[in-house]
Amino acid sequence: MVNSKPYVIGIDMGGTNTVFGIVDARGVVLTSDSIKTKKHSNINDYIDELYTETMRLVRAIDAEGKIFGIGVGAPNANYFTGMIEDGVNLPWPTPVPFAQLLSEKFGIPVAITNDANAAAIGEMTYGVARGIKDFIMITLGTGVGSGIVINGQLVYGHDGFAGELGHVIVKRNNGRLCGCGRAGCLETYCSATGVARTAREFLEIRTEPSTLRDIPVDAITSKDVYDAAMAGDKIAKEIFVYTGTILGEALADFTAFSSPEAFVLFGGLAKSGELLLKPLREAMERNMLSIYKGKVKVLQSELREADAAILGASALGWEAKPIGVAITPPPASATPAAPQP
Repeated sequence: MVNSKPYVIGIDMGGTNTVFGIVDARGVVLTSDSIKTKKHSNINDYIDELYTETMRLVRAIDAEGKIFGIGVGAPNANYFTGMIEDGVNLPWPTPVPFAQLLSEKFGIPVAITNDANAAAIGEMTYGVARGIKDFIMITLGTGVGSGIVINGQLVYGHDGFAGELGHVIVKRNNGRLCGCGRAGCLETYCSATGVARTAREFLEIRTEPSTLRDIPVDAITSKDVYDAAMAGDKIAKEIFVYTGTILGEALADFTAFSSPEAFVLFGGLAKSGELLLKPLREAMERNMLSIYKGKVKVLQSELREADAAILGASALGWEAKPIGVAITPPPASATPAAPQP
């Protein structure tokens, strides 16, 4: 029997960009685009633009009336309630009933989860984590997110918020202030914005020459640091050693929780290659409990960044339920099966 609604929409809401696309039942991203997440300070204006741009794609491939559901990956999104509870990197007041607002705008069911959970689902289904039943996805973007998979199932926890490893405190004394209101969180050091903060600190306390000094200090980005490091800049390379060391120490601690076969790194900062990975692996092994040493792999995502997030979010679209129909925790499986075309 041919499915009359053979497509889903996958939406990945990052701190900087919101990427969206139309996906078929085989997991092929047919078309995609993006908008700026922080362009609008009013959530309704954001949803209006998201609707306009998404429907433009839908009409372009003649898919109007053929969308089964929408899956969304968003920061601090709750799978059970459909709420974005505490979007520390988002421009609107939270909590906000995002799934409900989106469903009312599009007129179709919406399911939502943490953006890192969505990326983990995409990686487990289509990427380097295929066949791995125990792994932790670490997303290194504007913030640091994570998705924990144990025995092939995504861990949501009793309230839908399991896996906020970016907010594990790694510096107890004089830690950096985090958007969550606490200090010393992992994401203040190991996100793209964390790298930029480290650059500003290093340039202030160090006297060595650096090409980073040619950039206005408040305008420095992680990409600037990467470019300088690749060109041999000493301070820039030491920024990556500092970042990788902190992340490696954290991964050693995370290993003691679920004994993962692998950590999968995803996001812009993960593309820094050995600049980040070498100090990360060294610090992880150096700080690992002996029973785990040499057993845990650190892998880089094999999926295009946009596709991984869209694919993971879109997988939720196949199980999206109309507003008012409860999702009973915990879900049995992290990867709902798409209907056969």
